[in-house]
Amino acid sequence: MRKLLNVFAVLLLASGCPGEGGADAGPADAAGDGDGDGDGDGDGDGDGDGDGDGDGPPDGGAVDAGSSGDGDGDGDGDGDGDGDGDGPPDGGAVDAGSSGDAGGVDAGGPDAGVTYPLPGFGAISGMCDVIDDELLSPAPSVFRNHIDFMDDPFDDPADAPYLTPGGQQILDEDNAGGSSLYSEMFAYEVLARCEGADLLKTETTIVYDPLHTGSITDFLVEMDALKVGVSVVRAFKFPPGSEYTVADAQAKMEEKLSGILSSSSGVAPEDAWVKQVLHVIAYADMHADSVEAALALIDPAIKADTIVVITVTDGDDSFAY
Repeated sequence: MRKLLNVFAVLLLASGCPGEGGADAGPADAAGDGDGDGDGDGDGDGDGDGDGDGDGPPDGGAVDAGSSGDGDGDGDGDGDGDGDGDGPPDGGAVDAGSSGDAGGVDAGGPDAGVTYPLPGFGAISGMCDVIDDELLSPAPSVFRNHIDFMDDPFDDPADAPYLTPGGQQILDEDNAGGSSLYSEMFAYEVLARCEGADLLKTETTIVYDPLHTGSITDFLVEMDALKVGVSVVRAFKFPPGSEYTVADAQAKMEEKLSGILSSSSGVAPEDAWVKQVLHVIAYADMHADSVEAALALIDPAIKADTIVVITVTDGDDSFAY
């Protein structure tokens, strides 16, 4: 009997020993808070290259021949990752699946490992994590993306907790509310969730030269450790659905781009930015098309080195206009 017990004990030890190829690919790694899988490179164990014993990942990606000890850990790595995330109780427009395998971009540089767009109110798609060398380039640039509110428009204050801290600050500091506030707030939200922008100052706290009487910008952010001014404009014509022509867009873009040159020349040294972003909140793709066509017609001296970000709003977006 004792001999049989000893054999049984040995078998138990052997089966529970975390050695070659199995134990670290078990259920403990798939549990946790739902973020273990689907981040980084999307590997099952979150182990960087995560290619088990060098036999090649199941999804046909590159083989990490130097890895060992993870067996087949990539098997379910891209599963439901961040599925339950931070969505609102009513299942509204919060984009809780923007990390993992929902099309996000794994950023390099100082924020390596951060997957953009970050979760928040409204689902962001299109060009994201793209502003980099443009911050110091002498040339202008244009980027375009979308934010979709689906059938869940922003409700203040009920939806405020789903904003970034900077978005909440913009909302709190302008108690008057109104559509222009929401367009500015979501312009910031897109920059924060797409480009890692951090709010430094809102419109009324930016310091200008005492003699400056021209335009001022809407808010000041930090991007890649650089100060960047942000001016916001809406591409929209009342009533909703009206044609927004290239001529309409050109007049508005020239006005705002000229204002950017004015505010940039008048900002005080302590708040001076390296350049500005003109963030266009566009009612539909047609409006964004007109803006891009108009930009091609504008004098390069007026466009200067401004970065133009065009964000098309989709879904129930009337609150922003």
